[in-house]
Amino acid sequence: MKVGIVGAGEVGAACLHSLALRGSAAEVVLVNRTPERARGNVVDLQYGALLGPPVRLSAGGYDDLAGCGVVAVTVGLNEREGGATDRHDPAGRLRLLAKNAAIYRDVVPRIVKAAPDAILLVVTDPPDPLADVAREAAGHDRVLSSGTFLDSLRLRWHLGRRLDVDPRSVEALVLGEHGTSQVYVWSSARVGATPIVPSLIPKATTAAQFRAAVEEDVKFANIDIIEGTGASRLGIGVVVARIVEMIARDERAVIPIGSWQERYGVTLSLPSVVGRMGVERVLEPALSPEEERALEASAGALREARRSARP
Repeated sequence: MKVGIVGAGEVGAACLHSLALRGSAAEVVLVNRTPERARGNVVDLQYGALLGPPVRLSAGGYDDLAGCGVVAVTVGLNEREGGATDRHDPAGRLRLLAKNAAIYRDVVPRIVKAAPDAILLVVTDPPDPLADVAREAAGHDRVLSSGTFLDSLRLRWHLGRRLDVDPRSVEALVLGEHGTSQVYVWSSARVGATPIVPSLIPKATTAAQFRAAVEEDVKFANIDIIEGTGASRLGIGVVVARIVEMIARDERAVIPIGSWQERYGVTLSLPSVVGRMGVERVLEPALSPEEERALEASAGALREARRSARP
């Protein structure tokens, strides 16, 4: 499969790196408003990429996206540039929406003109409402948000660390918004079929304390990274490559990923079957009453953000 990346900033470069070294696609083309930046990233990586699977790398313009099966869109202001790194700000990434929505309304029609059949994978923050902007600008529904896939991996990692088990053995989901209203599905969190709450909670803490500490770790993981490096990019790069693989190989893997949800009137993340056509089926998870209310609240926050960003 040929894959496009639009945006050669920190995240776009990380996506290029992961796609190439994992061999996620047969061909990857990087597009940027400053062509020299795209070319520089490709030239830098192409030498080391000889040590990985065979992948053709190139830099180009929008016309070079023709034939892409997936286009990852990473353009826009990041959290540091957009002033979205205040841990006490309930808006979080949604603070970036207005400016990034304007960029998407310009960029997405150019992508669709060149690659009308491509699935658009929205990576720019905030990805969920930007996926709704992209749907409108594209005039089709083949639009995904990277959603809470990365948040769920972060949750599994932090749970594994606190429980002293391999995070790969942890089953846990984050749903809803990729942002401050995200929903932690504790009711189904498991290790080896054993519920984490209350069965595996360390004796030195209460379930409420344990949950609060883990949720804070996950919710502010991006800010921890930004404070150290200036941009949260490497993890999402691998996540984008993995989503591309699921589509390219028609894997029908089940992950939490953002797609349009008619019931909620917005794009948000639910467990979904991902294959050749993108999200092919959404699985309705069994949630506790508390989690159902939290998911409704998350959808409400996204609807309000989307209304505020209308042109």
